[in-house]
Amino acid sequence: MFSFKQFSIEQDRCAMKIGTDGVLLGAWAPIENNPFSILDIGTGTGVIALMLAQRSNAEQIDALEIDEEAYEQSVDNFENSPWSDRLFCFHAGLDEFVEEPEDEYDLIVSNPPFYTDDYKSENEQRDLARFADAMPFEDLIEAAALLLSENGILSVIIPFKEEEIFLALAKEYELHPLKITRVKGTPTTEIKRSLLAFTRNENAIITLDELIIETSRHQYTPEYIELTKDFYLKM
Repeated sequence: MFSFKQFSIEQDRCAMKIGTDGVLLGAWAPIENNPFSILDIGTGTGVIALMLAQRSNAEQIDALEIDEEAYEQSVDNFENSPWSDRLFCFHAGLDEFVEEPEDEYDLIVSNPPFYTDDYKSENEQRDLARFADAMPFEDLIEAAALLLSENGILSVIIPFKEEEIFLALAKEYELHPLKITRVKGTPTTEIKRSLLAFTRNENAIITLDELIIETSRHQYTPEYIELTKDFYLKM
């Protein structure tokens, strides 16, 4: 079990365990538009949806998970949280979900699977959780363009090397960058991840910044502590 300040997560049935990426996105995703409804695509353990339940006043937080074991686990994690009345998980793929969209969402978040290399492990469940062929970026962006409300925001975390492609695809669907944060593990390492937020407003002013996680092993930067302190027990 992984314990945060206001909730805990069981993850023994999930291929993708809680990692920095999910926590970063859950803490970073912009909620200035006071979302009433939130959708977490590929929820896994449910950690991002739970973080957004803690951070926001959203009445409706839906999550989508295709893997049966992960789906069951996220349902349990939602039910055992303080916000069980606001959280709901659908056991479906993105393509099934967008076929009959009932709702628009003010915030859509996703920590998509992104190992695009030709590498496959022996564990099919883990591969499904990790590989972009399970949910290509274009499918995600197309779904967001369909499901976002007028003032809605799409937030994702992806490898920095994929940032240019993602921005270009989003532009094709008239989604414009609102905020870009590039993440480095330490001051001397390369940029590893991009946190991206998009809006339908083409006149949005973009904020661009960088986040460094630690100065040395377990010596976290003030910025990272500020971002995650409401969640991590030891921050």
